[in-house]
Amino acid sequence: MRAVIQRVSSASVTIDGTIRSAIGPGLMILLGIGHEDGQEDIDWLVKKIAGLRIFNDDAGVMNRSVIDVGGEALVVSPFTLMASTKKGNRPSYIGAAGHELAIPLYEQFCAALSTALGRPAWALRLPNASSWLIKPFMRWGFPRPSPSDW
Repeated sequence: MRAVIQRVSSASVTIDGTIRSAIGPGLMILLGIGHEDGQEDIDWLVKKIAGLRIFNDDAGVMNRSVIDVGGEALVVSPFTLMASTKKGNRPSYIGAAGHELAIPLYEQFCAALSTALGRPAWALRLPNASSWLIKPFMRWGFPRPSPSDW
């Protein structure tokens, strides 16, 4: 499992000009899932992400976690994050898990992260895309996707 974590003041996913998900201050997480990943990896990564002290405290020192600041999380899982470029000029995606394994692990990661952050979340399947995302409950009232979006 690989994760790229970016502290953000806001983040969103736009598809065909329509905002499908958006968050305020928090974390934008790109999550890559490999063949050998499992629940142990999820547990470790969720604990690490939730506890990372990368937000400033009152003294301007990075000493607060996303939980401490009440931040949100947007998780996108592109299979391309698992690319290997060690050999040749063409990336190899052999290490990326197929959708039969990746989707359940992604959903488990999102549920565990939601529990760790203490915020309800829903998962949204992006049509015709290699990504999935999670959007914690938002105070701006964006609509929850309809079943036809799944």
